[in-house]
Amino acid sequence: MRIAEVYASLQGEGLLAGTPSVFVRSSGCNLRCHWCDTPFTSWNPVGDEWGVERIAAAVAATGLRHVVLTGGEPLLFADAVPLLTALRGSGLHVTVETAGTVLPTPLPEEPWTDLMSVSPKLASSAPAVDAHPAWHRRHRAARRRDAAILGLLAAGPWQLKFVVGSGADFDEALGWLTDLERARGAPLDRRRVVLMPEGTDRAALERTATWLEPACRAEGVVFGARHHITWFGHTRGT
Repeated sequence: MRIAEVYASLQGEGLLAGTPSVFVRSSGCNLRCHWCDTPFTSWNPVGDEWGVERIAAAVAATGLRHVVLTGGEPLLFADAVPLLTALRGSGLHVTVETAGTVLPTPLPEEPWTDLMSVSPKLASSAPAVDAHPAWHRRHRAARRRDAAILGLLAAGPWQLKFVVGSGADFDEALGWLTDLERARGAPLDRRRVVLMPEGTDRAALERTATWLEPACRAEGVVFGARHHITWFGHTRGT
C-alpha cells in the first residue's frame, strides 16, 4: 500500500469528532474532486510502499487506540482489508474513510472495520471540464456506485458524510439518501448521516454553516462541523 503519511491527531469530522486517533493516509485515488483537501494523495500522489507489518508497527508506536485508514481512496489497495483485520485483531478501534466507489471482493466473513465512514461525492465535486476534460469524464463516471455504498454499509457500523457547498448540493444529498433507502428496502438512520460544509478556511465554513445547520435540523440529519480546520487550520498532518 502506498502511504503518504502516518500521524497522530484528533478526529475532526463525523460521529467520532474529538477522538484522539492515528491516521494512516494512503496515496492514490480513482476520483479528482476539484475541492480535494489532500491533493498530495490524488492530483499529485506522493508516498512509499509500506507492508502491513510496517504500518501496524507505526500505529502501535503512537500508543493510540483509534486508527483511521484514509486517503486518497484506501480501498483501492489489496492490503486494505488485511491491514484493517490485523489492526482490529490487536484490539484497536478502526475507521475506514472511503468515497464508496470500491467494494473489496471477496468481502471477508469476519468483521473488518468498527466504523465504515462513507463520503459519497456529489455532482459538484467534478473538476472543471475545460481544465481537466479527461478527469472530468472519469470522475463523473466513477463517483456514484450505489451498490458499493450499500455493500459497505452492510459491513458493520457506518456513517455517511456528504460535503455540501450549496442548496443544490443539499438537495442532491437528500435525494441520494432516498435512492439508497429505496434500493436497500429499508430506511437509513438519519442520526448517522452527516452533512459538512465545503471549505478549507474558517470563514468559508461559517458562511455555509449559517444555512446548512438549520437545514440539517429540519431534515433530521446531522450537521457536521469540520473541527480540524478550526483547531489547526488547513495544515497537513492534522
